[in-house]
Amino acid sequence: MEIKTVLITQARFGSTRLPGKVLKEINNRALLEIHLERLKKCKKVSAIIVATTDNLQDKIIYNKAIQWGFQSIRGSEDDVLNRFYQAVKHQKPDLVVRITSDCPLIDPELVDKVITFAIEKNADYCTNTLIEHYPDGQDVEVFKFTALETAWKNAKLLSEREHVTPYIRNNSDFKGGDKFTAVNFPCPLDYSKIRMTVDESKDFDLIKILVNELGIEKTWLEYTNHIIDNNLNAINGKIIRNEGLLKSLKNDK
Repeated sequence: MEIKTVLITQARFGSTRLPGKVLKEINNRALLEIHLERLKKCKKVSAIIVATTDNLQDKIIYNKAIQWGFQSIRGSEDDVLNRFYQAVKHQKPDLVVRITSDCPLIDPELVDKVITFAIEKNADYCTNTLIEHYPDGQDVEVFKFTALETAWKNAKLLSEREHVTPYIRNNSDFKGGDKFTAVNFPCPLDYSKIRMTVDESKDFDLIKILVNELGIEKTWLEYTNHIIDNNLNAINGKIIRNEGLLKSLKNDK
């Protein structure tokens, strides 16, 4: 039986550190377009949905996604968990993949490998971020629709609603919980100090160099090795990983 897997990438225009970042262009192509073109190469994904917000300024992201040939939905800016659930509740896929659009060079082959691993392990939640050894910007989360629905019904904390998966992670056997099974997709070496995500202008500068020097077709490891070999990590290596999530955790009541 074929497993139905829907990939959702969340995108919004608003960003406190780098407003409009997903529509910033390199060689006349928006980062979001580069991101989606790479994801289109995923072989294990049945559909791709761009989940943006119902803010007026995010109508442009919705329109661009449709223009580029992708499905798109709009929903709550802060309750991203609800945005995800509403995007797939009628389809009820077997698996949901969560990607964030500030990862323009996300590797489609890596996405497929994490999906395959999730299926092999029959895990409720599978990711390459429980142990953060992949570069920031190559984050992949795969979870059963049933796990998403449980989280949607039960998650109360701000961080759990805003970041979609903390409720699943926090209640998984990986964290000592008993609601979900969770597995980490391993990385051969620790590349956690490498950044390929775009949160600040320095991040954009690095992505621009990678695209101009290597193009947009390389694997995550080819980009990573180029960063290491040319000491490009000096550009943005001091930026804190997952700063948005850390801020949400502080605001939890």
